[in-house]
Amino acid sequence: MKDFFQNYKFLVALTILLSISCQNKITEKEENQELIDSTSVSVSNDDSVDKSFDYYPTSTSNQIIQHDNYTLSYKEEYEQAEWVAYELKKGRYSNQDYQRPFFIEDPKVKTGSADWRNYKNSGYDKGHLCAAGDMKFSKAAFEETFYTSNISPQDREFNSGIWNRLEQKTRYWANKYDGIYVVTGGVLKDNLETIGKEDVAVPDYFYKVLLNKNNGNYKMIAFLIPNEDSEKGLYEFVVSVDEIEKLTGINFFPKLEDSIENQLEKSSDYKNWSF
Repeated sequence: MKDFFQNYKFLVALTILLSISCQNKITEKEENQELIDSTSVSVSNDDSVDKSFDYYPTSTSNQIIQHDNYTLSYKEEYEQAEWVAYELKKGRYSNQDYQRPFFIEDPKVKTGSADWRNYKNSGYDKGHLCAAGDMKFSKAAFEETFYTSNISPQDREFNSGIWNRLEQKTRYWANKYDGIYVVTGGVLKDNLETIGKEDVAVPDYFYKVLLNKNNGNYKMIAFLIPNEDSEKGLYEFVVSVDEIEKLTGINFFPKLEDSIENQLEKSSDYKNWSF
């Protein structure tokens, strides 16, 4: 009987110890989960990540088409986009030599984007708005730039010359300044020259507006370049965004805080951009 009581006391003590150990493990697990939860909340509420900023311009056509890597506003009466917008991230592009695909009509444009044959024997290039060179980080992204909604008639010397120089400089700035937002298009207006059976308008001028945000600080630069050959320096075509807005009727970066937007858009100062 004595041995029985001794064994019983031992079992009770062992049970108590096991219970305390399990409770400690549960408490430790709960504390760890609280730590994980609090860390997750901290990350998701990081004020340095600006998830609300919308960098798209306003659309005068109300036909906005969103592709995987760029967005455009298609203007049916001119058979091209009034603007194409995208983010060009640092180091996202490459020198990958993808085979150029055929241009095809954009299946997302409800009114139908212009057939590439409009450009045949026109004397004008099928000029990219969202540059194919900006989308070489993948084959799919590169090929996506060959929708006819993303092209506009460009003088051949302009396309291969000053416009190409500006596209290269844009990629340089994206790498130097840790990414930029790009908006580009032709200035569309009445009584422009047209090409092809669908009367694709030939812009007299093309623009490119760039916005950089770094450590909460914004800077902006805009270019307005005649659709013709030029040997001038790029800086000679810098204008204020306000000037391009007056020509196009488009409001660029309307979601920016008004005080920031107004200050940036009235300036044509390019000293903060490395030429």
